[in-house]
Amino acid sequence: SIAILLYLARKFKTPDHWYPSDLQKRARVDEYLSWQHVNIRGKGSKLFLTKVLLPLLTGQPLPPEKLEGVTEELNIVLKQFEEKFLQDKPFIAGNEVSLADLVALVELMQPVGAGYDLFEERPKLAEWRRRVEEAVGKQLFQEAHEGILNIKNL
Repeated sequence: SIAILLYLARKFKTPDHWYPSDLQKRARVDEYLSWQHVNIRGKGSKLFLTKVLLPLLTGQPLPPEKLEGVTEELNIVLKQFEEKFLQDKPFIAGNEVSLADLVALVELMQPVGAGYDLFEERPKLAEWRRRVEEAVGKQLFQEAHEGILNIKNL
């Protein structure tokens, strides 16, 4: 949860860029972390559930019109994310990666695991993903997402 992430960042005195002490940067991180629950997390998880888990549980494919609606909802929040949070900055809070970037990318990997490459036609988002992966370490990032990226093998 977000509360636990913030607790851990404070308790273990992580490098400042993860949860900045600068009030404006911290406000950007907090703003994103508050916004993402019903937006990126809500719409990304809905696509994952609809495209992967429901067909797996019911044995029935999803009607294409239902999938279209869920995908469109996600596309709307992705556009908002790019325009409101990324803007023309390398990361959400500015020039350094933060918990906001980490949480955002982790949530976006669910639709990717469901087979929806949301980065394909969004160069700004793809470039941001590359920067976040580099900041975390590409190998660690791949290890952390191995399960979700292979979920369709169920």
